Amino acid sequence: MNIPHTITYNTLKLLKKYFSIISIDKRYKIAMKLAGLLYHFTNIRKKQARENIKIAFPSWSNQKVEITLKKNYQFFCYNLVQFVAFPKSWEKIKITVTGKEILNEFLDLGKGVIFISGHFGAWEILGKWVGEYVDLFTGVAQIQKNKGAHKFFIEQRELPGTNHIFKKEPLEKMYDILIKNGLLGLVSDQDAKQKGIFVKFFNKLASTPKGAAMFHLNSNAPVLFGVCIRKNLRSYNIEFSSVDTSRKSLEHITQSYTSLLENSIRKYPEQYFWFHRRWKTRPKGGSTTKS
Repeated sequence: MNIPHTITYNTLKLLKKYFSIISIDKRYKIAMKLAGLLYHFTNIRKKQARENIKIAFPSWSNQKVEITLKKNYQFFCYNLVQFVAFPKSWEKIKITVTGKEILNEFLDLGKGVIFISGHFGAWEILGKWVGEYVDLFTGVAQIQKNKGAHKFFIEQRELPGTNHIFKKEPLEKMYDILIKNGLLGLVSDQDAKQKGIFVKFFNKLASTPKGAAMFHLNSNAPVLFGVCIRKNLRSYNIEFSSVDTSRKSLEHITQSYTSLLENSIRKYPEQYFWFHRRWKTRPKGGSTTKS
């Protein structure tokens, strides 16, 4: 690592030490102050997030959009502080799980499980629970440009037993997880450029990663969708759902899990990461909406 990246890593380690010795209530207060500073004094992706919320909820007033945006900053600043404080921040939290029987049924098939989620809710808590619950859980991850941040994030995420394969590594490594009856974790809600498949997301076509659908079509492994919803500072609910794979097409399967994510977002809009340019890529020569 170069010097700036080393400084990043050491700073994150110091923050982890500090956040780990203070109470959850103090961590929350710090997160709220950080959220206020970011919302009022920085413009990084704020305009993009505001526009995305308006696209998703066109009938909302400007006031409702702004309230949701502020809550969004608060939600993810708290998520970040709690993540940095892993594993201390796991103490005294309550996690309830809905749909665990679906996960167990899929594992009993012995074909492995393709596990889909999105940048929604407390996804790091979701990864923690899954990493502890199953024997083999491997997430497909992006390599961060800052090597110091990358090293710290991977260390934190692997604390509960999660493994990682990085994008651009051989596909055989990913299929091998399924062969071993493990969970192959994919976060599939970011713009996939022209390589993706266009499916409806809040009534607007969005280029969506098709990897999960391809893994299913090539392996016949079941596809599981999961999210972790934060109910309050100490309470989380994980929800698992089966993804409809009855029609063996890339578009149908991709639309199925995208719709499941949209349903969760509609219930808890402040818990979705609106800052990404989700509708950046447009279909070639076609409409951005789909009937």
